[in-house]
Amino acid sequence: MRFLHTSDWHLGRSLHRVSMLDAQAAFLDHLVATVRERDVDAVLVAGDVYDRAVPPLTAVELFDDALHRLAAVGVPTVMISGNHDSARRLGVGAGLIERAGIHLRTDPAGCDTPVVLADDHGEVACYGLPYLEPALVKDEFKTDKTHHEAVVGAAMDRVRADLATRPAGTRSLVLAHAFVAGGQESDSERDITVGGVAAVPAGVFDGVDYAALGHLHGAQTITERVRYSGSPLAYSFSEASHRKTMWLVDLGAAGEIDAERVDCPVPRPLARLRGRLDDLLDDPALAGHEQSFVEATLTDPVRPADPMARLAERFPYALSLVFEPERAEEDTVASYAERLKGRSDQEIAEDFVAHVRGSGPDERERTVLRGAFDDVRVEISVREVAG
Repeated sequence: MRFLHTSDWHLGRSLHRVSMLDAQAAFLDHLVATVRERDVDAVLVAGDVYDRAVPPLTAVELFDDALHRLAAVGVPTVMISGNHDSARRLGVGAGLIERAGIHLRTDPAGCDTPVVLADDHGEVACYGLPYLEPALVKDEFKTDKTHHEAVVGAAMDRVRADLATRPAGTRSLVLAHAFVAGGQESDSERDITVGGVAAVPAGVFDGVDYAALGHLHGAQTITERVRYSGSPLAYSFSEASHRKTMWLVDLGAAGEIDAERVDCPVPRPLARLRGRLDDLLDDPALAGHEQSFVEATLTDPVRPADPMARLAERFPYALSLVFEPERAEEDTVASYAERLKGRSDQEIAEDFVAHVRGSGPDERERTVLRGAFDDVRVEISVREVAG
């Protein structure tokens, strides 16, 4: 069986206030064309169909058009909700849509009810694990611990239990939206840390032939059988070096995997430039970036006048300016942004306590801070689910 694994469409998202809707439409054209041209048997969409719980109408219309086109091709499509989606909204009409071959899996309670596909070698059970917010699903899965490893592990136990009841030789797929240990993050993914624990070990997916993952925006191979497709478009300058692709995966008769990356169209490349403004404007080596979306980090010791306007004369698609003035060697004080780079909200808060008090928080205080951050993030998730 041949399937196409994609995720993290984020329909409705913009890049520094520049609409990506046309680029997203071009990607969906490419997706449907790939399904036709490469004899795909099933499409797997591993969450974050939309960029937010209440997407703009234009994004909903684009999604609706994509569903009609995939249904017209006659190839089954399995989709799960991600942490950016409203599972309830995305799942509206799932029973009716399923009759057209579009299988929406947004209810955690149904994670062990597969979409059963078939080819010349027999059946393939395809399970969908929508994004599992631990605080919202711990009762459903009867877990004592409220973190991702516990709830994803409990969901996979149900998957393996159902798979054990099926005929010998039944092959299996699972779609999941999670942060799996070993994956590389970018700036455009929403933090899903719970209780200081975000990562799920890859071994949690043992027992299935292929795990089609969503959430991280870079295409990645965690193991031969556990992969991220990544987002089809770059949604932050941290993704400037990404090669945006989908996975075209052949599942053999005995569950063997052969995977190929299929490139996605690039509407406009991203470039991260660094240097003094005059140098960026004059350097002939930068000519290849003049039609790129540009993030420029200016290192001038003194901020130049009208830097964005001047930059746009050469780079009309410049979107972002960052100022990091060159400093004397003895000046070792990093910029505020530099000090925060790569640090979690919890770490920033602990640093602030240490700064104002002269000593960092003790373990009890760390627990209070962690609980506060978790409560805020869960409240946001609850509002989106209830919205």
